[in-house]
Amino acid sequence: MNATVNIFTELPETLHECLKNYLEQHPDWDEQRVLTAAIALFLLQNTDGDRRVAQVYLETLFHRC
Repeated sequence: MNATVNIFTELPETLHECLKNYLEQHPDWDEQRVLTAAIALFLLQNTDGDRRVAQVYLETLFHRC
């Protein structure tokens, strides 16, 4: 992943709490990695399947810290 763009968004409190719990149990993940994977998967499932999105998704899943 070359360039990045910062975004600001509000999440329902329930999602935020679940995300915090997940991150506490999976220290190799962070908020950026989870949100990147989630957005990429959403786009893969709901668009034409851009290969660049698939590449970002796979790189995010298999990234090791």
